[in-house]
Amino acid sequence: MSTQVMTRPETRADRHPVKPRRRRRRSNIPAGLAAGVWFLIVAIPIYFIVVTSIRTQDAYVADGPLDPPTSVTFDNYTNVLELGFATFLRNSVIAALATVVLVLALALPAAYAIVRGRSRAVRMGFTLFLIGLAIPAQAVIIPIYLIITRLHLYDSLTAIVLPTAAFSLPMAVVVLTSALRDVPNELYEAMTVDGAGPGTLFRRLVVPLSRPALASVGIFAGLNAWNGFLFPLVLTQSSDQRVLPLGLWNFQSQYGTDVPGLLAAVVLSALPVLALYLFGRRHLLSGLAAGFSK
Repeated sequence: MSTQVMTRPETRADRHPVKPRRRRRRSNIPAGLAAGVWFLIVAIPIYFIVVTSIRTQDAYVADGPLDPPTSVTFDNYTNVLELGFATFLRNSVIAALATVVLVLALALPAAYAIVRGRSRAVRMGFTLFLIGLAIPAQAVIIPIYLIITRLHLYDSLTAIVLPTAAFSLPMAVVVLTSALRDVPNELYEAMTVDGAGPGTLFRRLVVPLSRPALASVGIFAGLNAWNGFLFPLVLTQSSDQRVLPLGLWNFQSQYGTDVPGLLAAVVLSALPVLALYLFGRRHLLSGLAAGFSK
């Protein structure tokens, strides 16, 4: 007895299978226009600063602000270096590094105590840090001045570092606290079972896992110290203790302002910050994502 296999007749669809249609990506014209406008808003001031810094004072007055420079000169940068820019740069670097070290050394243990602590005093301390975010430096500049003078720290870099670090601590503690709360409790429990104490937990678990948040907090504190103007203005006096924001005053006089020289100093002041951003951009973004994930 033979078995006959029934086969389906070949159709046109089998001979010519239909290919799936590719969706055409629609161009987002409003987003492109908004991006172009934003690019112009950012690029035009940068172009103006760089172009003006390589002009002479006469060319700055005669030419338009966006005209290409007719004659290029680097005398403005030479004058900036001769007016003590190296001293101002050194003071800014010392103040920024000291502020970063102080903030990181205090903020990470405080955040660790807030996350792992269960006492009421710890919760009240965290509340005080949150309140510190709402207090502007201008509101307490007179008490800070009195404290610095009583401690005989006036006209020193320490007088700049201490209040700058104090006003950077609240944000640093908040970011690090949010980052440490993302660490699973199972990791703490596993190391505790193995005999690790609070100090070992802090060194071997908390510090390695909080490196991205530490990078973001360090960059934030460093920028606050680098761009700070109020504390150096009020708490220092001599030219040897001036930082970069105060050093820009050397280009102002009672008869006018050397705008090309001033903008040349601005360009030189921005180069270290740009290098820091290029170096720590990845850590900054990952740290912000970790710190504000909840």
